[in-house]
Amino acid sequence: MTAVTVPAVRKVSRPRADALRNRERIVTAAREMFVEDGPDVPLDEIARRAGVGNATVYRNFPDRDALVREVVCSVMDRTAEAAELALAETGDAFAALEHFVHAAADERISALCPMVSSTFDQNHPDLVASRERIEQLVEEIMGRAVEAGQLRPDVGVGDLLIVVSQLSRPPAGTDCLRGDRFVHRHLQLFLDGLRAPARSALPGRAVSIKELRNS
Repeated sequence: MTAVTVPAVRKVSRPRADALRNRERIVTAAREMFVEDGPDVPLDEIARRAGVGNATVYRNFPDRDALVREVVCSVMDRTAEAAELALAETGDAFAALEHFVHAAADERISALCPMVSSTFDQNHPDLVASRERIEQLVEEIMGRAVEAGQLRPDVGVGDLLIVVSQLSRPPAGTDCLRGDRFVHRHLQLFLDGLRAPARSALPGRAVSIKELRNS
């Protein structure tokens, strides 16, 4: 009787839990330091804040662009999740917009600033997918608030994203934790200015996403 050879089942290797935790710690530390000091912060400083060795950083991210891209995608994806939660809310349309804006600030949306760098690949497929997802969701949130007569109609998606990014970025030399106590206070001042009816005419015109990208 001929023996039947059963092919060995190869186990798909999965990252260990500690490896995943280290990766997340690196991304979190990088996100905070990019916000505080810009995308050129030394990688060994990021490793130090994350509590890992330099080798661990390079094992996860072979170069700076890979780390920056991961941070930007992470920020956009988590912000998109906040937008989806806001859209799922029922009742007050402007309250959903407020929820999204504050959640976006908590996700350090100002870490998107590296995308304007001339050395950064803005057309990487991962970035394009994340960017288009969040843009569509923000347009839906703002459109719903405009239709409800609660959001002034002379404000564009680009206006919103620029201001949230600027207000959630701490002053140079100030760490994120010290700046956090002011962020939501200032964002609420901004949101109150978005309510309809408008109390003044804005100079220029609403900033679109296309204009924001090309500026």
